Amino acid sequence: MDINFDRTADDTILIRIGGNWNIENGLPSTDEFERVAGTKPLPARIAFDTTQLGDWDSSLLAYLSKLTDYCGQRSIAVLRQGLPEGVARLIELASAVPETKDARKERHRTPFLARVGEAVLYAGESMGEMLAFTGEAALSFSRFIRGKARFRRADLWLLMEECGAQAVPIVSLISLLVGLILAFVGAVQLKMFGAQIYVADLVGIAMAREMGAMMTAIVMAGRTGAAFAAQLGTMQVNEEIDALKTLGISPMDFLVMPRILALVLMLPLLCLYANFMGILGGGIVGVGLLDISPIHYYHETKAALSLMQFLPGLIKAVVFGVMVALSGCLRGMQCKRSASAVGEAATSSVVTAIVSIIVSDAILTVIFDRIGI
Repeated sequence: MDINFDRTADDTILIRIGGNWNIENGLPSTDEFERVAGTKPLPARIAFDTTQLGDWDSSLLAYLSKLTDYCGQRSIAVLRQGLPEGVARLIELASAVPETKDARKERHRTPFLARVGEAVLYAGESMGEMLAFTGEAALSFSRFIRGKARFRRADLWLLMEECGAQAVPIVSLISLLVGLILAFVGAVQLKMFGAQIYVADLVGIAMAREMGAMMTAIVMAGRTGAAFAAQLGTMQVNEEIDALKTLGISPMDFLVMPRILALVLMLPLLCLYANFMGILGGGIVGVGLLDISPIHYYHETKAALSLMQFLPGLIKAVVFGVMVALSGCLRGMQCKRSASAVGEAATSSVVTAIVSIIVSDAILTVIFDRIGI
């Protein structure tokens, strides 16, 4: 690609363009043109000579667009008669509609402290929204207790089935594998001291107090919490929630409260089932790898566990159920009106639920330790 600038006596800059203009060869700089055009006195117009021009593509248009913008800012006329017909028409089409003010995004690096401040403000705003949503859910439950909440009982039974029976297969698989892993890790250490039998104690207590409730809650966060967010988010997109408000039906009573109630009722039952499957997984390792008889393993597990050992896990399961359901419903109700926003709501609900599960588990563990449970 060749380009030359000649300034004539009538204050015209003649731009001679030749050669092949291909985008693979890059785009020449406009510095030389700006140096010639910036010489006092300013030129009145620019003209083009393209008799030596060969093949061209969008690189020529991009370069000419830069020249046109530069001349437009300095009131320099642009004569397009010397350009090829296709180039002239494309340049005219590109300049027919002026660029919207502030449409082009300016790239700038936000200072670190500014980013930290924005993150803190966003976290505070999110916390306020979560507390407000929790308060609305509590009021909805109070109306439910007083028999004033308007919702379909059939929906509650369907949600309980979705949160309970339909989740049994995935809970079974995860809990069984967790029990296998706990038993295998414990066996590696206990075998060094000839205390393999205490694998039954390790797996039983760990599943009953901690792992059963936590793993079930995490599974439900990815399975049911995300489903709640996607369902409510889709209803936001289709304006179904607005329709409920127009009819005078509270979305909290009709949509959110049944989902929270269903998950709170089903998660403790799934937790007990997960405890059993985890203990079964530990028994497979104990009997299959450690040569412990099934009867001996059963009696050791029975001696290590009491009803009080299951209480912390059941309490945590109820709290985790509230956290998962609130996270899914909150993100679904906050969903914006686009298809991509539904996916973002589902992803955000899983992240929020898992973080809430870990934080609440740490707090409850400290409380149970203080009160001696």
